[in-house]
Amino acid sequence: MKKALSLLVAAGLALGLAACGNNSSGTAAGNNAPVGAADGGKVWVIASDTVFKPFEYTDASGNFVGIDVDIVAAVAEDQGFQYEMRSLGWDAAIAACQAGQADGMIAGASITEERKQSGWIFSDGYYTATQCMTVAEGSDIAGFADLSGKTVAVKTGTQGAAYAESLKDEYGFSITYFEDSPTMYQAVMGGQAVACFEDTPIMAASIKEGGLALRIVDGTENEGAPYGFAIFNADNQELIDMFNAGLANIKANGKYDEIIAKYLG
Repeated sequence: MKKALSLLVAAGLALGLAACGNNSSGTAAGNNAPVGAADGGKVWVIASDTVFKPFEYTDASGNFVGIDVDIVAAVAEDQGFQYEMRSLGWDAAIAACQAGQADGMIAGASITEERKQSGWIFSDGYYTATQCMTVAEGSDIAGFADLSGKTVAVKTGTQGAAYAESLKDEYGFSITYFEDSPTMYQAVMGGQAVACFEDTPIMAASIKEGGLALRIVDGTENEGAPYGFAIFNADNQELIDMFNAGLANIKANGKYDEIIAKYLG
C-alpha cells in the first residue's frame, strides 16, 4: 500500500514540490532562501514529514521545528553544507527522494533490514525509539489480548504499523491504515478504532502537549530501533557521510544533548 501511494505521489512531484516552499524549513529566521545559500554552492534538498511531534511539526508561530529539524541545522552548521528542508509528509518525502526531487529524508524513520533491502541507505542512528499501543482515556483495554475481534489504527509504512502487523494474527484484531498521526489519533478518540500503534516518544509528547484523551497501555512497548537519516540514491553518499560526521561532532560537543533536552526534557 505504501509503495503504491509513493508511486502516485511521485508522479505529481515534479509540478508540485516547488509549491511546498511556504511550509519548508532549513531556512534562516523564516527566510525562503536555503540555509548557507549565499555562496551559491550545492543546496541539498531534505524532505521530512509534516506532523511527527516532537521530531517535526509546526509551532504556534508557523515555524517548522522539532528534533529532526534542529539536528539537521546543527549538522549542516558543523559540516558547512547548504540545505533546504521541505515538509512534505511521510509518503511524499519517500517519493520525492525516489524521484530525485529530494536528496535525503529525515522523518523519524527507523533503521530496519526490510527498508535497507528495499533501497533505503541509512546514516548512523541518531535516536532510538520504541513503539507502543495507545487507547482512549476511558478504555478498558489493558493489553493485546483485549484486542480480539476489534480494529486498531496505524500510520501507513511506519514501525508502529509493522509492530501491529506482527501481532494481529496472534491476537485476532484487524488493522485500518491512516496517512498521518493526528487522523489516526482522532480515529481512536472517536471510536472508529479501539487502539493505535505509534512511536512511544511521539505518542507521549502528543498526549501531553495536545491534551489528547488517550493513554499509553503499560507493558506494550517493543524493543525499538534507532532512527536514521536516509538517502535513496548512492550518488548522494556524500550527504550521509557529512551527516554521520556532523552527528558525531554534535554528540561530542554537547549540542545533541541540548536538542534532545529542549524537546524531551
